[in-house]
Amino acid sequence: MQDDVDTAISRRGRITALVIVAGGVAALLAPWLVFVLGLPMRYEMLFYFAAMAAFVWALVNIYQIRRLRRDNQG
Repeated sequence: MQDDVDTAISRRGRITALVIVAGGVAALLAPWLVFVLGLPMRYEMLFYFAAMAAFVWALVNIYQIRRLRRDNQG
């Protein structure tokens, strides 16, 4: 049972890391994508808001992972 919990925590950590990377890349590429696709400036803000939402989700998830690890140890 201990291995199942560790595997679940690891999987959740990897997903969280991927969401952080995707949010960062979206924020970095937002101006370029808007320029290349010829979109209005409000779409750039949409990319930024999506990146911020990803970072907030990741922060909440990191806190939950921390609690799971702490509860799993003792």
